[in-house]
Amino acid sequence: MKNVYKYFALFAAIIAFSFATVNAQSFSDSGTKQSIERQVEKKILRLPRYEVFDHIGYSVDGDTVTLYGKVLNGVNKNDAAAAVRRIPGVGNVVNNIEILPPSPFDDSIRTSLYRKVANWGGLSRYLWPVNPSVRLIVDGGRINLEGYVSRKGDLDAFYAVARTVPGAFTVTNNLKIDRERAQ
Repeated sequence: MKNVYKYFALFAAIIAFSFATVNAQSFSDSGTKQSIERQVEKKILRLPRYEVFDHIGYSVDGDTVTLYGKVLNGVNKNDAAAAVRRIPGVGNVVNNIEILPPSPFDDSIRTSLYRKVANWGGLSRYLWPVNPSVRLIVDGGRINLEGYVSRKGDLDAFYAVARTVPGAFTVTNNLKIDRERAQ
């Protein structure tokens, strides 16, 4: 009977150890994903030509990072992919970033949108030249607001101001409220 208890105890210990190992591995994988996400965000924000009229997003799946968004400057597309490839733990980069075509029509909308937002009380702080928390994307007369604001009132104000821009066909408000990320 003592042998049965010994075998049962040994079996229970093996199961418990296996369960702990699996949980530690899952936690480690989750920690690695969060680490890669933080590093990808830092690399993107440090791109020298990444400005208010560019938006680059990303997703992480294992060791694969998928980049998406729209940029005015094709250099940003290539620089973002190259910077992310250098992150330890990244095995593959899928670069789905679109380069916005040159368009005097879109340029006039961008200029008008930027001026209106910058002159609207309190919103200019989101457009600082270095790492603005709000991105103003104009593509074919369509405005997309991307990024983070600190209050719902600011989110609503951005949408209201963008809707008054002459020549814009539609406005899509993808802004999110996040006090920590908004400047």
